Amino acid sequence: MTHTATQALEAAADIVHNLAYPDQFARTEASDHSLASGAAGISLLHSERAASGHDDWASAHTWLTTALSGDLSAGDEAGLFFGAPACAFAAHFATRTRPGILTRALSQLDTSISELTRRRLAAAHTRIDRGHLAAFREYDLMRGLTGIGAYHLRRNHHDSTRAVLSYLVRLTHPGPDGLPGWWVDHAPSPDDPDPAFTPGHANLGMAHGIAGPLALLAQAARRGITVAGHFDALDRVCAWLDTWQQPHPAGPWWPYWITRAQLRGNASVAGPGRPSWCYGTPGLARAQQLAALALRDTARQRTSEAALLGCLTDPKQRSSLTEPGLCHGLAGLLQTTWRMAEDAVIEDLGEHLPLLITRLTEHRHTDSPEFLTGAAGIALTLHTTTAASTDSCVWDTSLLLS
Repeated sequence: MTHTATQALEAAADIVHNLAYPDQFARTEASDHSLASGAAGISLLHSERAASGHDDWASAHTWLTTALSGDLSAGDEAGLFFGAPACAFAAHFATRTRPGILTRALSQLDTSISELTRRRLAAAHTRIDRGHLAAFREYDLMRGLTGIGAYHLRRNHHDSTRAVLSYLVRLTHPGPDGLPGWWVDHAPSPDDPDPAFTPGHANLGMAHGIAGPLALLAQAARRGITVAGHFDALDRVCAWLDTWQQPHPAGPWWPYWITRAQLRGNASVAGPGRPSWCYGTPGLARAQQLAALALRDTARQRTSEAALLGCLTDPKQRSSLTEPGLCHGLAGLLQTTWRMAEDAVIEDLGEHLPLLITRLTEHRHTDSPEFLTGAAGIALTLHTTTAASTDSCVWDTSLLLS
């Protein structure tokens, strides 16, 4: 093992030690049920460490028990990052090497999530039938049907997965007014109205935009799970992203979102932005690499990998990434690069991993224990990229990187 890997694993172990017990932190029942910020997400770290033989199962069991306690919501606010789907994802992750555990809990959760899926799909199709604009909470990875579909795909619930995929295919068709089908009727921060986003916008990112559906459609196709219009939908989204691809000396990039003014050519597109997983070019590059692999489009694959390489080599883009976490920090860039390098035709991507691991090891410190923006996600990334294989690692399905 290299010195870089040894230091990274030691740093991950230190973080794990500081996240040993749920009672160390201020919590609520709602936060316990959050994959992003609560016990469900932190349990992923302990489950991964136990599965790889670096720790015993005691801490994983404690965090999972906390996550699965209380009334797990399968209401309209539930999604991959909150409520029943979030806790079911964490429980399923723990069963990879211990298949006999949590069978009853997962069965009950699956029943609730299946009903939630049917209800959300019915509402989404009704909305499309009426010609109304979409919202993040309907389709995105964090709260919407893309995230729920990612759970079903990982659980091998193929009927539910196909139902979600059919909806996503429909989402990729333009609406009656010619706007992209995923055009939302609100600003990037839905609860913070902004006149610049009247009426709404088209989001490109992995967390809330079209990169999430693209990645899920691609991952399903690579597993042989397809629906009518599946590959046409992949082509349609990729062609739309090609329209908004921007040139740069370091490599191509994509904006976070497109407004009505930009769609009409009345406003410029600024960037490149921060190279984050959630909104930035890295997440978009991975989604398009996955689509290229599904479509067997080597040219597109090279373009997507060149885009990530530009993020890694451009000093201005690198310096704009000032946080350590998964969502919009170094951990997200590292985990994305690790995944893309494994599938890459451009060998240069893998050469950047040691430096990224060193940077994250040195800048890992944060007051937040959380999975998505804090210490748990940082430790998972350091552990995974130095001690795991891409075949055994599945926690980043929650980020649609795998």
